[in-house]
Amino acid sequence: MKTRAGQLLVASGKLQDPNFARAVVLIVQDDDNGAMGLVLNRPLETTVREACEQVMTDAECVVESPLHQGGPCESLLTVLHTRPTYGEIEVIDGVYFTAEKEKIIELMTGENQFSLAKDADGETRAKFFAGYSGWGAGQLDAEIGAGAWLLAKPDAKHIFGGDDQLWTRLMTELTLGKWVDPKRIPDDPSVN
Repeated sequence: MKTRAGQLLVASGKLQDPNFARAVVLIVQDDDNGAMGLVLNRPLETTVREACEQVMTDAECVVESPLHQGGPCESLLTVLHTRPTYGEIEVIDGVYFTAEKEKIIELMTGENQFSLAKDADGETRAKFFAGYSGWGAGQLDAEIGAGAWLLAKPDAKHIFGGDDQLWTRLMTELTLGKWVDPKRIPDDPSVN
């Protein structure tokens, strides 16, 4: 079986599940038992710090970025980040997935907390998730076969960049990109 780990799923108009309308999912794991991913463009109205204040009493979280809804399946906090020392799975070159509690605490507290402010490109280099997206064996294959998802190759900009235009940008690249150089397509095609 060819793995789709490290690819993006972009919801098409044929997708009937309201949990995934206009969703962009990064596939973290994919094997014979099923697939697991994180919805990249569902920021919640609470910050990581606010969420942690409710459950963490032993360490102070300093992360002010929004917490994201990773999908409809419940789970503890997970994170995509750029620190190999704390990575469990390298999803794409230089981007790591972590679900281990101790590593996540180190990423968001104290001296080990790396800069979660904007980098030189204006992008955040870590994204924290509550919940995940999961598919049983063969389920994702069936959904892709039915045209519910389009596959795209991600880069760090897709993962850590702006959430609000991600789906629109990827759909534009996947559809119009067949005829027009995607680098020439504006972020907001309505300004054309």
